[in-house]
This record gives sequence, C-alpha cells and structure tokens, in this order.
Amino acid sequence: MRADGATRSNIHESDRDHATERRWLWIVLALSVLARVAVALYLGNVVDAPPLLTDQRSYHALGERLVGGHGFSFDRDWYPFTLAETPTAHWSFLYSLFVAAVYALFGVHPIAVRLVQAVLGGLLVPWMVYRLAQQVFVGRKWTPLWAAAIAAGYAYLVLYAATLMTETFYIVLLLWSLNLGMDIGAALHGAVPVSSRRWLGLGLVLGLATLMRQSILPWLPFFFLWLLWQGRVGRQIKPALRGLVLSGLMVFALVLPWTVRNYAVYGRFLLLNSNTGYAMYSAQHPMHGTRFSEFAAAPLPEGFTWGNEAAMDRELLRLGIQYVLAEPGRYFLLCLSRIRAFVEFWPSAETSALHNVGRVVSFGLAMPFMVYGLILGQKRGILRPSACLVVFFVLVYSVMHIMTWAMVRYRLPVDATLLPLAALGAENMCARAQLMLARRGVLHVNLPCEVA
Repeated sequence: MRADGATRSNIHESDRDHATERRWLWIVLALSVLARVAVALYLGNVVDAPPLLTDQRSYHALGERLVGGHGFSFDRDWYPFTLAETPTAHWSFLYSLFVAAVYALFGVHPIAVRLVQAVLGGLLVPWMVYRLAQQVFVGRKWTPLWAAAIAAGYAYLVLYAATLMTETFYIVLLLWSLNLGMDIGAALHGAVPVSSRRWLGLGLVLGLATLMRQSILPWLPFFFLWLLWQGRVGRQIKPALRGLVLSGLMVFALVLPWTVRNYAVYGRFLLLNSNTGYAMYSAQHPMHGTRFSEFAAAPLPEGFTWGNEAAMDRELLRLGIQYVLAEPGRYFLLCLSRIRAFVEFWPSAETSALHNVGRVVSFGLAMPFMVYGLILGQKRGILRPSACLVVFFVLVYSVMHIMTWAMVRYRLPVDATLLPLAALGAENMCARAQLMLARRGVLHVNLPCEVA
C-alpha cells in the first residue's frame, strides 16, 4: 500500500511538473514573439535598417521583381556582379520566394516580411533549441525550458528574426536537422531500426537548409560520416548506408531543379548559388594583407567580363584558390585573424550601436555559461553520448568559416547550437542561488530549476 501510494504521488508530481513546464514554455514563446515583433516594428518599413545588414536590399529587390513577373533579376547592375535585367543565382532562391510570397499576400512592404518572420522565428527558434536540449541532456527536468528562454531573449537571434535575411529560417532548419540526426544516431547506436521515413525526413530538412544557405553543404559529409560511425558502433552499418543514400537523394532532388535552371540560363554547370567563388576570392584577396576585414568587398579583377554568373563563379573561385597557393604563409595569418572576426562579442567602431549592444548582451553574456555548462555536463555525466554531434558541428562549422569568410552573423548557427549548454550553466547557478537565499531566509523564490 505504501509503495502504491508513493507511486501515485510520484505520478501526480510528474503531472504537475509537466503542466508547469508547458505553462512556462507558452509564456516563453509568447515573450519571444513579442520581442521580435517589437524589433520588427522598430526597424519599420525600410530596407536600410539596421545598418550593415545590406543583404536586405537584395532580397527586397528580388521579392519585388518576382512579384512583378521579372524572375530572379534586378532592374539595375547589382552587387557583386549581376547585370541589370539578367538572371541571377547569387542569392538564396528559397528565401527570395518566401519574400515574394509575403509581398504577393500583403503588398510590397518590407515590414510585412519582418512581422511574418518575427512571429515564425519567435515560435520556431526557441522550440528547436528546447528540443535540442532534450536531446543533449539526460535526466534534466527544467534545462530545456531554460534553453528556450535564453533563445527567446538572445539579442542577436531577436535582431535577425526581424531582418530580411536567411539567418532565422536557416538556423531553424539546421537545429531541426541536428535533432533528427541525434535521434537517428541514438537509434543506430542502440541497434534500433530506423524507418525510411525518418531518413527521408532528415534529407528533406537538410535539402531545405541547403536551399536557404548553401554554406551547409561542406558540413554534410561530416554529418553523414558521424551517422555512419553510429551505425558501425551499433553494428548497423548497412542500414545506415541505405538510410544515408535516401537522405542524400532527397537533398539532391531538392537542389536538382535549380541546377537544371542554372544550366538552362548560363549554359554551364552551377550547382546552386553563384556566391562561393566571390566569397573565396574576396576573402583571400591581397588587399586584406594578414588582417581580415569582414566588411571589405574586393573589387572584381580588371578586364573581368560580367554576364555569365556560372563562369564568373568558377573563375573567381580559381583566383581565390590561387591566392592561397601563392602565399600560404599570408593565408595562414589571415585565417588566424578571422578567429577574431568570428568570435567577436565586444563593441567595434565598424558597426552600429545596435549591433554593438546586441553582440555584448548575447554571445558576450552567454559564452561563459556555455563553457561552464559544457564542463558541468561532462563532469556530472548528464550529456547523452549523441551530444558529441553538437561539439562536432561547432568545430567543423567554425573552422570552415575561419578558413574562408568569417563574420559574427555567420557564427549565429553555432550560438544557437550551444544555447542548451548555456542553459545548463545558467540554471545551475540560479538553483544554487535560490538554495543559498532560502537557507539564509533572505528571499524565497521558486523558479523552475534544479542543481546539476
């Protein structure tokens, strides 16, 4: 009887905890949306705010042109090498279509895109971080909720949710793919069958992320190798191979129509977007010397013929690689200088006050908690084995940008991925502070948290 009573008591306590967690989660999501909507209203109906987010002008122009029936083109010569009234492949096709869809529904008003994206980002980013925290930790009751709360108020994530840029949706899709990958990896590791539907779902999410930003492509081989390793550990190597082929085919199926479109337009092979070559060329250009300037755009080579973006992309990529091979020592020092550009969280004279504040109160505040959370999770043994995928992604993605083109906004996917660790650190400190205050009788608070 006592055992039955204890069991019922535990069930009731668990139900209460779940109800409390759901209530707090809805509050977090509501505040997340409100914060992003407020920033969207502050930035308003112009595409030049805030300063330095100049990609907004391109996506606004493309959305307007698509709605007007002019396709992926501009009405005048456009950065970095698109001629007026000629098809472009430089910018994300998927995000341009999203902007055009909003304009078709609400008219050509940038604030409409800001508000729609603010609502979607306000809901999806904290939710995905919440789900990732559930995957990363074992036996943590409140840590996922803390992760969602930090994502809801993370200044840079709030800012970019209200801008006409790919970051928000790309981060959502990336976090979703990591969630799916960790779930599949755990199943392979434990020799549990993984359905074809789950593999196709992973491929679908990765394909959409690729269409949003093709910079995810260099990560995919590492991601697939990690999943293959999980299959090897669980003696599921053949099922893992079959599943990865399905995922890869799904990514290929989503990219293929745009590759066909590019060949039809340019008469040359161009996998997706024509920005890889210019990024490599501009970022390794001798104008940088040994100190990378992330906001400096290299001029096109003299005598360079505009018009065919596929040919230009290939030639610029060749020149960028040539810069590396010609001066490997300078390239090494340039990469070292890009570490500063990638991790920068302090104020800079090159950026606006809004960005300076955003950097300091987001990564600047969260980074110590990320480090503390990683150490704490490892020491207490509450990190799941599949959590190594998070660290693996952070390392690969960071090195990839440091070797090519690094700036703070390219680090945002890394920030979002590390927020569960920051949540563990922050929750543990809060729980200890609550216990200390309660013991001294100074103040009694009852925030949902527990000591790790």
